[in-house]
Amino acid sequence: MDLHSLKIFQTVAKLGSISHAARELQYAQSNITMKIQQLESDLQTTLFYRHNRGTALTAKGIMLLTYSEKIFDLVEETKNAMTDDQTPRGPLVIGSMETTAAVRLPVLFSKYHKDFPEVDLTLKTGPTKQNIQAVLQYEIDGAFVAGPINHPDLIQKEVFEEELVLITDTVHPPISSIKDIQTKAILVSHMGCAYREMLEHLFYQEKIIPNKIMEFGTIDGIIGCVSAGLGISLLPNSAIAKQVQAGTLRQHSLPIPYGKVKTMFIYRKEKYLSASLIKFIDMLSD
Repeated sequence: MDLHSLKIFQTVAKLGSISHAARELQYAQSNITMKIQQLESDLQTTLFYRHNRGTALTAKGIMLLTYSEKIFDLVEETKNAMTDDQTPRGPLVIGSMETTAAVRLPVLFSKYHKDFPEVDLTLKTGPTKQNIQAVLQYEIDGAFVAGPINHPDLIQKEVFEEELVLITDTVHPPISSIKDIQTKAILVSHMGCAYREMLEHLFYQEKIIPNKIMEFGTIDGIIGCVSAGLGISLLPNSAIAKQVQAGTLRQHSLPIPYGKVKTMFIYRKEKYLSASLIKFIDMLSD
């Protein structure tokens, strides 16, 4: 088994077709087929089911695909380690929750870019669960997520503590109990959003079933619709402070222990840390 054969296997697995893999790699189909057969012979197992529409992975094939991705990640990591002269440069991909990206990160990213202009800094926003998986799958170098996070392959560093508040339109009366919002429409982000999970957990603890849940793709959409009187949501105070000050939203405090959430920066435990990522982590400490 060699890296070349693994790359061919990985391409066939991801495209689901030997012919598609041949076009992608610019090889003859017969060469692709021969390499796959040789790999199956070396490993003494069947990696693909063949059918009229292409190929599908067997259970062993799925297992090998997982290992092959780890192998190529390790190869790339080794190359980076060998060529790194400890000068921050090159790509650095950071994930973040949308609210953190909008409120907390602009000043941090601006300072980092000014200090290390040779680093190609990229920000990808998404819910906490998506960011955790992206770090674990080596798709991003680190991420800001709602914590704490307990995972054996991740290191977490606390960077912010957010106050969570319920938000309504300005004419909504004070909320003295969670039961006061039972009949209201609840506006939430997509599944995987930590704030949505906290609100759902709060309902569960209080034995309340919301009357209606409406899902939105962006925080701005939630804020706009809450302001218009469509319903109620839960967000960090830092994300809606300007709207509250401007008089377009009203915030309501949450009971302890629901009113606080920690924002953590996570990265892989065993991953080689580039100079760019080390400097970014150091800046969080400052």
